[in-house]
Amino acid sequence: MGTTLVIGASPNPDRYSHKAVVSLRAKGHEVIAFGPRKGHILDVEITQEWNTNWVIDTVTLYINATVQRDYYEKIIALNPRRVIFNPGTENSEFYEILKKNGIEVEVACTLVLLSIGNY
Repeated sequence: MGTTLVIGASPNPDRYSHKAVVSLRAKGHEVIAFGPRKGHILDVEITQEWNTNWVIDTVTLYINATVQRDYYEKIIALNPRRVIFNPGTENSEFYEILKKNGIEVEVACTLVLLSIGNY
């Protein structure tokens, strides 16, 4: 299992990004939580500092299409295997950019994928 980068991670337990980190950790996945506010989700510190040296298998997005534009180049530079677009993050423009860069696009819910064993 490779590392998952959760973009839009929140320390608020009511947020889906928070629930995703909890579920990923419960299934034994390594997680990097990237978000605008400091805090922790279980044993994972939420970072506000982008690291160009992260080795990432999967990026799962919890930010809207407008905010995603600031991350297009950064995500592509990480060269993840796939990017998951959770409900509310759909972005056909970014899908095409990712595909042209050989990155798999998955429009799905991370929580559902984990719960049915298809992550």
